[in-house]
Amino acid sequence: MRIVVAHNRYREAQPSGENTIVDSEIAQLTAAGVEVLPFIRSSDEIPSMSKVAKALLPISPIWAPRAQHDLSRLLTEHRPDVLHLHNPYPLLSPWVVRTAHRHGVPVVQTVHNYRQVCSSGIYFRDGVICQDCKGRAFGVPAIKHRCYRDSAAQSALMATTLAVHRGTWRSVDRYIALTSAIADHLRDYGIPGDRIVVKPNSVPDPGRPAPLGDGFLYMARLSPEKGVDLLLDAWRRHPVGALGTLRVAGDGELRPLVEAAAAERPDVVYLGQLDRAGVQAAVEASAVVIVAAMWHDVLPTVIIEALASGRPVLGTALGGIPYLLGADAPHEPAGTGPAEIASAVAGGGGGSPMPAGIGLGEAGWVVAPEPAALAAALPVARAGASGLTMAARARYERIFHPDVVTKQLLDIYAGLARTPNHV
Repeated sequence: MRIVVAHNRYREAQPSGENTIVDSEIAQLTAAGVEVLPFIRSSDEIPSMSKVAKALLPISPIWAPRAQHDLSRLLTEHRPDVLHLHNPYPLLSPWVVRTAHRHGVPVVQTVHNYRQVCSSGIYFRDGVICQDCKGRAFGVPAIKHRCYRDSAAQSALMATTLAVHRGTWRSVDRYIALTSAIADHLRDYGIPGDRIVVKPNSVPDPGRPAPLGDGFLYMARLSPEKGVDLLLDAWRRHPVGALGTLRVAGDGELRPLVEAAAAERPDVVYLGQLDRAGVQAAVEASAVVIVAAMWHDVLPTVIIEALASGRPVLGTALGGIPYLLGADAPHEPAGTGPAEIASAVAGGGGGSPMPAGIGLGEAGWVVAPEPAALAAALPVARAGASGLTMAARARYERIFHPDVVTKQLLDIYAGLARTPNHV
């Protein structure tokens, strides 16, 4: 089987679980005997582009002529069975779907965010969940609020791109929804259910888990939607040293908040941006990983990395987080408020009663995305970490191990190659 994997890499200075997943998936497919033809562009290429190429950048999300030319040549030369698309912005454009179909190549896309509808892709604006553009033919609110790169002009371009390519997205042969919540999002967008397959991501197996460490690890882009300010607020509600050490890894616009907290309290340590070895070392040094997302985070890679290392996770009850942890919390509709989420997860299952507002899952805990709820859950997670380490690793082996996930992906390719369904 011959597969083209198409992806526009996010800037290396911006931590990206999506980049990690694409790299891992290519390696897993290659190990399974698939001939992978990477069709990769990187946003890091933009500063070194020629003046002509830079001049064409404003239209590239709608139609990237150079990418279409290069892809057409690749498809003609290698005649692949399937094109698997991840992120098309800004250097590939959704037009790659049309280019593939013109060559008779079916397309599968993994949906990592909400950019079929939302210009920023995350349903989050000004510190709160936002769905103002949902159901609109044209995303005027995105332009008004400068949702894409804090620019009205670029937001108008992205809103135009989403409007122009509505038909393109509806022509994709098969969508990979990382959770049932994303499958619901796609059906709401108008994608028929028989074109959607739910398949999570995976990360490489790090091997037998190291003995449990101490304290907590937060590892994410330091931006408002990722909730590092929420975590620091919750952490400050406990005396210094009461919970062990909070390690924070990553970089972003809220880095000064983390540096200030680390200067203020000896139980907060800022690790900066870590490489793969550093990530593994930080996970092993900790007992619990925290994911404090303030948006409906689709499938945070850091959680899968934690489970693979036998570390339970304390997360907010948003997006794919409850699913990843096997939490006994129902899928909450996007936009549900913190009070409703706290009510939904109160006392969640798993044996011993939980304090109100804390949901217990197979591999961790979920709480409402508010400081008081997270503060209350921190000592519960610290005390219960050793009891969930084996369950965390078992959940990874059963659902997120590369052997399991790669087989699912190969089955998707095989079915798609046999029965193309172009529109």
